[in-house]
Amino acid sequence: MMKFHISTTGIKRVKISNSSGGGGSKGATVAATGAAALRGRLSSRTLLLVMLVLGIALPFLFVRIAFLVLESASLSSCSSPIECMGWRLFSGADTSQKLREELTRALTEVKDDNIVEGRIEGSLESFNERVKEMTSKQQDIKAFAFKTKAMLLGMQQKVQSAKKRELMYWYLASRVVPKSLHCLCLKLAEEYTVNAMARSCLPPPEQVSRLADKSFHHVVLLTDNVLAASVVISSTIENAANPEKLVFHIVTDKKTYTPMHAWFAINSLKSAAVEVKGLHQYDWSLEVNVGVKQMLEIHRLIWSHYYNNLKEEDFEYEGEYTNCLEALSPSCLSLMNHLRIYIPELFPDLNKIVFLDDDVVVQHDISSLWTMDLNGKVVGAVVDSWCGGNCCPGRKYKDYLNFSHPIISSNLDQDRCAWLSGMNVFDLEAWRRTNITTSYHKWLKISLKSGLTLWQPGVLPPTLLAFEGHVHPIDPLWQLAGLGYRSLSSAHGQMLEAAAVLHFTGPAKPWLEIGSPEVRSLWNRHVNFSNSFIRKCRILG
Repeated sequence: MMKFHISTTGIKRVKISNSSGGGGSKGATVAATGAAALRGRLSSRTLLLVMLVLGIALPFLFVRIAFLVLESASLSSCSSPIECMGWRLFSGADTSQKLREELTRALTEVKDDNIVEGRIEGSLESFNERVKEMTSKQQDIKAFAFKTKAMLLGMQQKVQSAKKRELMYWYLASRVVPKSLHCLCLKLAEEYTVNAMARSCLPPPEQVSRLADKSFHHVVLLTDNVLAASVVISSTIENAANPEKLVFHIVTDKKTYTPMHAWFAINSLKSAAVEVKGLHQYDWSLEVNVGVKQMLEIHRLIWSHYYNNLKEEDFEYEGEYTNCLEALSPSCLSLMNHLRIYIPELFPDLNKIVFLDDDVVVQHDISSLWTMDLNGKVVGAVVDSWCGGNCCPGRKYKDYLNFSHPIISSNLDQDRCAWLSGMNVFDLEAWRRTNITTSYHKWLKISLKSGLTLWQPGVLPPTLLAFEGHVHPIDPLWQLAGLGYRSLSSAHGQMLEAAAVLHFTGPAKPWLEIGSPEVRSLWNRHVNFSNSFIRKCRILG
């Protein structure tokens, strides 16, 4: 019998015999050989396809099985993971949903009151150890949730405690006088005693007439920091259009007078005039002396009352914690800070002055401040913000004053922006026509009668009250404040170059090492690091 066999090599003719003899055997052998070749070709292709499919599917299958094993181990209804895994292999979605619901319910049922300070007996420090403990001891999901929540609460408390301690240390670092600045004062005081040039007149005789000449631009500083005063003056002169018109009046305390005088006598300025005067050199009336003494005593009582009435809950939130630390700053009791309310008495011959704090840097010419029209107001200050109507250039009234007291809440709006101190224009003639200084002392006495609770310790709160209605807003670009804090917004970065005056309000003063290197460099550029006294005291930028 003749049949045809089709293969990849062509059509072969195969003769198959019906007999059982040798010819039949030979035909069968040929047929078997062709079938084997066909199976070999099909097997290699099939094997390649199967391996490709398994290579894709096996990783997903392995992950699924591993997840089911872990999931099964957390349920108390199964005696072993293998027992549960089989019937849940294709119904895992529903089970996962049930597991999530059970875990959520367990976490909700665990009350924080049952966890004392976030700790439990035999609590473990590692989450991996917690999982191992659960799988080995076959704990139910509620026990696991209880212990896990206890561990997380404990970790949260440790983090909060560490942040508070770090913030406390940061503020403590801002309270100290650096050794280098103390060294500078000692070296200059010594120089004052041994060097006649350090005791020379300030200003020189040819410039004395400028001190009361109203045609000059008078700048006032109240400070006991020699290095800071030098930076303020050098930065102002460097950026002035007409530095020869500037007259600087530095008022300092008795202990700082000799080093302050020695510094500016040795490092004389060729263009501008500088006067250094100590408080012990003023011949004030008895009324002024009594007023200053009463003012300092009431501020000391306010500070002591605030300190003695601090409670543990005042330190729970970072914002309140920061306010508490700032309110306890020694600067709140500084005589040099509180004396600014007596500027008309300090300079009876002047009509208009620009007041600068010792923690500022002048970046642009400020001569137009002396010709600015204050519209009959006493002080020109930054009130409105450069960031729009939704924020303030500094802080709001509620950050300084106690609006829970009716005397404060009935007179002021707590959401008003407080005007910035640190760089202000004062019309002393207009000031003398008002009762601002008297109003300042009146508010101090009201605070004393009201239990010392009207405001937080500091210079600015009673000043805001006394100058109410006497402030003329000036362009926000005149001053950028808040550079003494650790975090600066992106808007601050955009304003750093544009602002005429940079004010390092906050704990991180530029002469301390705790400040931001970026903003400290703006201050350091005005320090003469080649000066022999600066080098001897190792004042570094």
